Amino acid sequence: MLAVEERIDIKVEQPSVLRYLGYQAGRKVPKRIVSLVDRHIEDTSMMIEPKHSFVIKDAERVEGDTAYLGDVTFHGPVVAQLMRRSRKAAIFAVTIGGSLEGAVGKLADEGRILDAAIVDAVGSAATENVANAVHDRVREIAGAQGLGTSARFSPGYCDWDIEQQEMVFRAMKGRSAGIRLTNACLMVPRKSVSGIIGMSPHGDGLENWSPCGACERRDCVGRR
Repeated sequence: MLAVEERIDIKVEQPSVLRYLGYQAGRKVPKRIVSLVDRHIEDTSMMIEPKHSFVIKDAERVEGDTAYLGDVTFHGPVVAQLMRRSRKAAIFAVTIGGSLEGAVGKLADEGRILDAAIVDAVGSAATENVANAVHDRVREIAGAQGLGTSARFSPGYCDWDIEQQEMVFRAMKGRSAGIRLTNACLMVPRKSVSGIIGMSPHGDGLENWSPCGACERRDCVGRR
């Protein structure tokens, strides 16, 4: 088992924030929105406190829809299919802290709904950047061992029960980047992401594997 907790520096880019606001690439964006996005990216930079933790475990065996990774078990067709294809797995949690979330609430209370939406989008883009940085770090570690990595998957998506968050956090044995779970297995701070990344030898097809073949939700908007 390898446990890692390192500092990550990120930079929030305007296109990512605009995407979270619903502006697709190539769509004309009002100058006022662009100006507000740029201003809030700068103003909130000190509120973003990237933290992360991940642990790498052996994917020991899969029985039915249950995957066994040492002292934790994950249940569900998608995660079981992923672990059947994996030799190891990185279990992770990332967050940008709660300061920016507090700023969003304050703006909303003041009736500044547009500003609140933009700051919230900055937070979403920042969180995604931290998750991407952790994925890149896992990819480096895997590559040094001749392994490739899968896409990352999180409880609550792809028919993976949100209650499996408890196992994700148990796997990290308290090294959860300052994130806590509510009784409903939601993460606090809200701008946090957790999940799993499979690791397998190059050529096994894991890097291009899609979970949709194991998922029964045919009407899912994210279906690949």
